[in-house]
Amino acid sequence: MRKFINTEKSGLFDVLAHIAYALEPLIQEERAGRAIAVISTIFNSNPPVFLSFVLAHYVCVGVKALDQTKLRPLLNLKDGSILDAMADLGKPDEIYQVLTGFQKDLYPLPAVA
Repeated sequence: MRKFINTEKSGLFDVLAHIAYALEPLIQEERAGRAIAVISTIFNSNPPVFLSFVLAHYVCVGVKALDQTKLRPLLNLKDGSILDAMADLGKPDEIYQVLTGFQKDLYPLPAVA
């Protein structure tokens, strides 16, 4: 489907939004850039290193990088331990909230008339 409508660098969200609402699809890099801009306002212009890492991984791999089962291995890959991640993002429940919460900035609902 992505090849048919020339959205090969876009995720499924953009493909479906394009088909359903005729919205211009974003490539994953653009979507990640917009999310980082929003996240930067939340974290006083300094997004957590781990979130930047996850978004960079998202650009390369796609939405699979955001799967909850992938986040712990990403924590280990990036920071080496949960303690390092806690220094960057806070307590484990706060880390979970940040990681799941920023996805609403990555995939904002389209305004449909």
